[in-house]
Amino acid sequence: MEVVIATRNKDKFKEISKILKNSNIKTLSLDDFPGVPQVKEDGKTLVDNALKKALTIARFTRRLTVSDDSGLVVDALGGGPGVYSSRFAGKGATYKKNNEKLLKLLKDVPQAKRQAKFICCVAVAEPGKIIGIVDGIHRGFITFETKGRNGFGYDPLFVCPGLNKTFAQLSPSLKNRVSHRARAFRKAKKLILEYIRKHKSQK
Repeated sequence: MEVVIATRNKDKFKEISKILKNSNIKTLSLDDFPGVPQVKEDGKTLVDNALKKALTIARFTRRLTVSDDSGLVVDALGGGPGVYSSRFAGKGATYKKNNEKLLKLLKDVPQAKRQAKFICCVAVAEPGKIIGIVDGIHRGFITFETKGRNGFGYDPLFVCPGLNKTFAQLSPSLKNRVSHRARAFRKAKKLILEYIRKHKSQK
């Protein structure tokens, strides 16, 4: 079955496609659909944004769609940047600018108070209907400087305690086994495969 991944982020599309591989799922990107609408992520929560994107893109493409919204939640920032993670540095935000702002805000915060967690919320939808919503969480802490060259976003700053490395220091294959997004999309994959089985049995 063809499944649309509702993101224009090429790094994220590549990562999600790898998580969903080895199944009857063929992933399509928004680039496969000329004229697909731009969905404004103006929800108050990660779940709100994931639901809005999944329903909008499913309606346009007429295909099963998965959409995620992910965020970094830092205790010392009162839960920020959260839903604003991708645009933390403001207009024209880049991975580098977001990381620089985070380090600046945490400059005087000691190691013991740099706890954080990555959250990934995933919505699976067919045209006009939500199939399910799942999430994945990975707890860790923010380091004092960027480390590693893999990954994207806040990966160079987020330390995975069990491995004592940032996500950016992990190989893509290892990250795709342990990350918040991997945990969420493994659950989403089960929803999709169950959806496929159900529809096959109805034919």
